[in-house]
Amino acid sequence: MRSVELLKMNILYFVFKMDGVLNDFESSDIFRTFCTFEMRIIGRKIILKLKWKNIGNKKLCNAIDQLLADLETFDFKVATITDIRKDADCVHSEGFYFFNIHIHRTLILIEMDDEGEATLVWAGSHQEYERTFKNNKATIAKWLRTKNYIE
Repeated sequence: MRSVELLKMNILYFVFKMDGVLNDFESSDIFRTFCTFEMRIIGRKIILKLKWKNIGNKKLCNAIDQLLADLETFDFKVATITDIRKDADCVHSEGFYFFNIHIHRTLILIEMDDEGEATLVWAGSHQEYERTFKNNKATIAKWLRTKNYIE
């Protein structure tokens, strides 16, 4: 149902853009009401594995669900992710963010791109974070290079 609505809105968006009335339409209440952009999330397996390992921790599972919901409804054209999620920390200029879920000292590394995609790259406890990344942005950049996420 949701994808059909998005397809209809994309067609409507294209038609209005071709007619040259898009600027008026984008600023209208109709556009803001019906045209909701969904961010595509890639690599859910990483975060679902973390959730499965901590299945008894309902607060953590709810916090992970909330993070996924925030990412899905996030419109990168209107706001930045740090406006939506206060626990987001930009660790690399190419769109890599750590999300710190305080409930369980869990950290999640996500790449956000300009095309509306969020890629889950890494998830783990704070101890795993310190062991892997050593609380250092240079080490994070080196890790991202070795995993071919950046050049």
